[in-house]
Amino acid sequence: MRQQINSGSPFEDRIGFSRACRVGPYLAIAGTAPICADGKVAHEGDVYAQTRRCFELVAEAVHEAGLQLSDVIRTRIMLTNIDEWERAAVAHREFFADIKPACTFVEVSRFIDKHWLVEVEADCVASTDK
Repeated sequence: MRQQINSGSPFEDRIGFSRACRVGPYLAIAGTAPICADGKVAHEGDVYAQTRRCFELVAEAVHEAGLQLSDVIRTRIMLTNIDEWERAAVAHREFFADIKPACTFVEVSRFIDKHWLVEVEADCVASTDK
């Protein structure tokens, strides 16, 4: 069974993707940008707050798919300035301090919107003991 989770982002139809896709116990969450419900950029200029917003959106997708944050096994944090990694790490720790998924930080040259400082991705596997 394939379950697609959509966020309502205008990019989903424009690009042809889903916020997340679950097949069996596996859930892949696409690059998640710091976007508010109204489509505007959240917390312009603040890497920590943008990263936190990204993880709030990731958490929504995880829960909509019927999983828990404890099912997250990998995160990827993409930053336009790798020197800001520690500020992004604070937000990551707030969500995953006890879960400790595999995590990668990378620097990218830019995102679709020049005001996005970060995007995050996550991979999950539903726990078999549920």
